[in-house]
Amino acid sequence: MAALEGEEKMPERRQFLAGLLRGAGAAAVGGFAWAGFLDGKKAYPTVLRPPGAVEEEKFLAKCTKCGLCAEACPYKSLVIAEPGDERPIGTPYFGMRDNPCRMCRDIPCAVACPTGALDLSLVTDQDGQGRERLNINRANIGLAVIDRETCIAYWGIQCDACYRVCPVIDKALTVERTVNDRTGKHAILAPVVHSEHCTGCGMCERACVTKKASIFVLPIKLAMGESSDRYVRGWDEKDEQRLEDISEETKTVTPRSEKSPLEYLNKDGF
Repeated sequence: MAALEGEEKMPERRQFLAGLLRGAGAAAVGGFAWAGFLDGKKAYPTVLRPPGAVEEEKFLAKCTKCGLCAEACPYKSLVIAEPGDERPIGTPYFGMRDNPCRMCRDIPCAVACPTGALDLSLVTDQDGQGRERLNINRANIGLAVIDRETCIAYWGIQCDACYRVCPVIDKALTVERTVNDRTGKHAILAPVVHSEHCTGCGMCERACVTKKASIFVLPIKLAMGESSDRYVRGWDEKDEQRLEDISEETKTVTPRSEKSPLEYLNKDGF
């Protein structure tokens, strides 16, 4: 009888162990799901948002992951991040090499946003009569950066693929002519990005002929440096106006500042 009782209890024991395993599996799945939710609130420095996007932290706070911006994009350029994309899950972003922003004049993605994560005021200006209008050229998706080591135009090979597809051609992208020092006869016609006009649309990145794009879009904070307030651009009237508010008292920043220019230029070996 004891053996029979043991045999009857064995299935119950196996069921108990199986239940524990199922519970552990469910907990793991739930943990991954919760981690994915939390990941959706984490800011990633390299993500490229739609036109009109507010600053990343504010964007993540405002974006409800509704997907309306991606649905409104006629070119299906906006991707909704999924687990494994290394971007906040459920939020929209661009993959410029595959499918860049086409600079739609009516900016349907920003218009569709119901929460202000895409702020229309950031892509709006005024026409000649003072009426507000959408202007896609005000978009700040990012900034195109050129790797001159791999860009074949900087090697001296003729290529203007990125320049030709630029929607803001001759403003955001221009071609600079220099002498090819290797031959002394040929010219190098190389692209140059101008940050004040580049919208970061990514059309140049998609068009680049190199195996890995030699021109690519980065968020502006990553692509650009930051100058100090102590320096003034004398050719910029707005920047030069800061001189009017500067106190007459100056603070010595370096030991050289204590000397006159003639003194340190003539005596310090410069």
